[in-house]
Amino acid sequence: MSAADTPRLPATFNRLAWSNLAAQLAEQIALAAAPIVAVLLLGTGEGQTGLLQTALTLPFILFAIPAGLLADRISRRWVMAASEALRAAALAATLLLIWLGAITLPLLSLLGFIAVCGTVAYSVAAPALVPSLVNSEQLPAANARIELARTVAFASGPALGGVLVGWVGAAPAFGFAAALSVVAVVLLSGIYEPARVPAPRRHPLQEIREGAAFVLHHALLRPVFITQFIFNTASFLLLAVFVPYAVRHLGLSATGVGVTLGMYGVGMVAGALAATRVMQRLAFGTVIGLGPVTGFVAAAIMALTTIAPTPLLAGLSFFLLGAGPILWVISTTTLRQSVTPPSLLGRVSAINIMSYGARPLGSALGAIVGGLYGAEACLYLAAAIFAAQALVILLSPVVSLARQPDMVGEPAGC
Repeated sequence: MSAADTPRLPATFNRLAWSNLAAQLAEQIALAAAPIVAVLLLGTGEGQTGLLQTALTLPFILFAIPAGLLADRISRRWVMAASEALRAAALAATLLLIWLGAITLPLLSLLGFIAVCGTVAYSVAAPALVPSLVNSEQLPAANARIELARTVAFASGPALGGVLVGWVGAAPAFGFAAALSVVAVVLLSGIYEPARVPAPRRHPLQEIREGAAFVLHHALLRPVFITQFIFNTASFLLLAVFVPYAVRHLGLSATGVGVTLGMYGVGMVAGALAATRVMQRLAFGTVIGLGPVTGFVAAAIMALTTIAPTPLLAGLSFFLLGAGPILWVISTTTLRQSVTPPSLLGRVSAINIMSYGARPLGSALGAIVGGLYGAEACLYLAAAIFAAQALVILLSPVVSLARQPDMVGEPAGC
């Protein structure tokens, strides 16, 4: 299939894609600006900035499931618009407090927590909304567009946040992020979302169990969830020890560390740009398997730097760690959207985000193993864990899928 055969995405989805880009940039700029404000304006130390980072990550664990319930009960577009408006309000409040000289670390943490709650709800509802805006053949291209926006924001947002704080100060940086959130809300207001048949109201715990049971009992979704949980553990184990390892063992300066880590973002962008063509040329299950296998290869290359300590290998490792797994995100998102009944998409999306809860586990493993046995042991352990997640998916029926599954409807009787 040639590039000309790529399905053309409808205008209403394009509004969602631009809204997503604005929202993702707002998130990344704010996440970059918050610790800079904490250190430069408030004079906080490492322990206190750690508490700030905790406040900025807790909502993914606390509110993903409630957001999924909400996205399955009411308009997903409305959930996204309201959550983005909440983030804009929190960022504007941060801007005002900085201008007034009234910002404190507890207030910065609280407002950051509120803003990230908006991020969680937006991130849960967006994949659930996409299948109502495009047809089945357009899903891979649509998900690639969404992920490209996320990767561009991920790669450029932190640098842009730092530059804004350095050039124009902390308050305007938060103001710019708030303005981007407002743009995202305005773009969402122009999206037509087809009406869904109202689901019968049941106890929230029953609905949560229904979503979890669907994922954990599904022959295709269960290995995907397990693989993703193990991948997050391994990747954050690697990230937890890389900087001191790079300085001590690879002889990298601060700039060299930044450039090497930046290869991760370069790989993500390259993978997102190539995703549509790759999915057109390879079997669907093969594309899904590429991400975990590439993750293992990346970890093995990083472990090889203990024998051949060159920054080139470390940079190649991070590039592969970005490029392969972004194909995983796009293809597995398409898989979930295809095999999940529309009424369950919000909860299934939320359960997928809950796999991010493995990230603190990986960081803790890095702290424990690194402290006891050194960074090199962490790199070997990370490679072993990456090998485990590759085996999980390779031994599952997912990789045997010749093509994207047909989109399912609601079960009989619903």
